[in-house]
Amino acid sequence: MNFIENVQNKPIAVLGAGGVGKAVAGDCVLAGNTVRLCDLPPFSDQTLFGVEKQGLKFYGDQLNLYGFERSGRVFFDGVTTDVAEAVKGAGIVILTTPSLGHRAFFEKLIPALEDGMIIHIIPDNYGSLLLRKMMREAGCDKKVIIGGWSSSPYGSRVDIKGGVVLPSIRAYYRAITLRGASLPSLDQDVFLESTKHIGAFDAITNGDGVAGGDTVMDTGFSNVNPVLHCPGVILGVGVMENWGVIYGEEKNDFSIYSHAYCPSISKVQYGLYEEQCALAEAMNVGIQFFEKKQFFSRENILGCEYMGPDYEIPFEEHDYIQYGTGPFTVHNRYITEDIPVGCHVYHELGKKFGVKTPIVDSLISLAGVMTESDYYETGYTLDYLGIGHMSGDEMLEYLHKGTYKPLEA
Repeated sequence: MNFIENVQNKPIAVLGAGGVGKAVAGDCVLAGNTVRLCDLPPFSDQTLFGVEKQGLKFYGDQLNLYGFERSGRVFFDGVTTDVAEAVKGAGIVILTTPSLGHRAFFEKLIPALEDGMIIHIIPDNYGSLLLRKMMREAGCDKKVIIGGWSSSPYGSRVDIKGGVVLPSIRAYYRAITLRGASLPSLDQDVFLESTKHIGAFDAITNGDGVAGGDTVMDTGFSNVNPVLHCPGVILGVGVMENWGVIYGEEKNDFSIYSHAYCPSISKVQYGLYEEQCALAEAMNVGIQFFEKKQFFSRENILGCEYMGPDYEIPFEEHDYIQYGTGPFTVHNRYITEDIPVGCHVYHELGKKFGVKTPIVDSLISLAGVMTESDYYETGYTLDYLGIGHMSGDEMLEYLHKGTYKPLEA
């Protein structure tokens, strides 16, 4: 089957209408794609509010090294809470929810899959592993390509006023490159090529282009969120919880990048990255490379990931573009997703491959105390992703070639 020919001139289905989903969906329409937007209850009551009648406003500074920018109000081919309705006849399906929402969407997506579809998970966060596992369990043998990305093409936020989610999305920067991989890697060339038919990737296509990761475990390790978010929130919690209380004029101006990051937190972030690198080496997979000095700046490795290796805001300077990006509480995806998914998978892999992860483990423990949760009990496990029983060689065979060795009874 020629997957690229199959997806041409077909609608794109975007599943999830949060900060990533609305940005991707809106930008695709501005680029000329036909787009259907879908979210599930109970979130859809807020996330889809006003979008069908009023459309969606896509705007923002869109800071970009090459000056790529577009804005406007868009209307979708369909706005729905029915996944099957959203994906029927679509060529490309883009899942944009936080990882803790993957299962709910996958349960509804799998029965609706059609031969020839290409599924993009943004960010992947091991979603490609989970989707393949759930397809096996459901007996689904549709000929589809599945892959995911280490991050989003944007830094974006939904506009919220007075607790109401408005039909508008602000993109405050765009990526010039993005790291992606398919499961199995045999599909990777087609998976990466398909981004040329996704308007949300135009700044990347016209920038430095997409980068192929060494399996979907590479894109998992290359997701910068656990490195950036977990030490930033946990070690900067005093700044966060006091901002707008005893210093800082407005609580909603807070940003861990602008107000919490400092050289000592950078040392912890770099140490966490070193543990990730050790895991990738032990597994014989890749990881996005960063130099140590890139961790020691106001935006840490986020800046160079989006804007190139020379981008740097010194600690002595303000970072106005991040003002208001939060988080404002420890009960935020920076902890409630990046600890039980990102960090706990590193913990599990460390046990399996004999790699010590003391920084990862300390962050899991501290986050558990701060949120009164047991992330060692509730976090993602390798068994949950369908790979816990595999040897290192069997895992590589599956990641690269799709050869799955089931757990023996």
